[in-house]
Amino acid sequence: MRIVSLTCSNTEIVCALDCADLLVGVDSDSDYPAEVVAKLPRVGRDLDIEIDKVKALKPDLVLASLTVPGHERVVTNLERAGLPYLAPEPCSLEDVFADIRLIGKHLGVAERAEQLIGDAKAELVPITHRTRPRVLLQWWPKPVIAPGSMSWAHDLLELCGAENVLADEAIKSRPMDDTEVATLNPDLVVMSWCGVKAEKYRAEVVLENPAFANVGAVRNQRVYPVPEAHLGRPSLRLLDGYRDLKKLIRSVV
Repeated sequence: MRIVSLTCSNTEIVCALDCADLLVGVDSDSDYPAEVVAKLPRVGRDLDIEIDKVKALKPDLVLASLTVPGHERVVTNLERAGLPYLAPEPCSLEDVFADIRLIGKHLGVAERAEQLIGDAKAELVPITHRTRPRVLLQWWPKPVIAPGSMSWAHDLLELCGAENVLADEAIKSRPMDDTEVATLNPDLVVMSWCGVKAEKYRAEVVLENPAFANVGAVRNQRVYPVPEAHLGRPSLRLLDGYRDLKKLIRSVV
């Protein structure tokens, strides 16, 4: 079977399923596992996939996605080209597991998929603290974009014993103005900026914003980075995000 993956998360799932040898092409942003993706043809960034390049690789299956606005255009182009594809749209952590199961089934490794899911669930043990810190997880800093309750990020925060500041909103994510952030007064801010390398996150963007001067996270200097690769990709690397969040939250309770 010949597989072309159009997102980082799908590439990571295929490799976790021990099916890296089936990959014949990936999107330009796939960066993990480095030793796998380094030798594969690139077919463009996630929202600018070059369908002709995908078609030239003669895939038996294209793994697309609908997790980011604009991905639907890529799916439409795959359909027009007559290419077989899967385009999952996971929101919750359970959705991510369902997608791993679905991909595993299509790749003929259903048993391996179930093993991975079982191992992940065994590690994702709910944690209880004496207090539940309120956490603002930033997908973007200006304007602030944060996840609501219809997100795997929300699920991970809950598992780690924290409260997502937008826990009461049944949405994937939304922008917030500075006044709202100040009013919600998070105890901890986690920077996980999409499309930005973690080493380029700048805490001063939060700490030096005068609108946040009285926010608990700012007053107590609790603004920390977690790589978007660990929190923003619906793959098993969310386990790394869980570990990162667990350490941060334990440090503030």
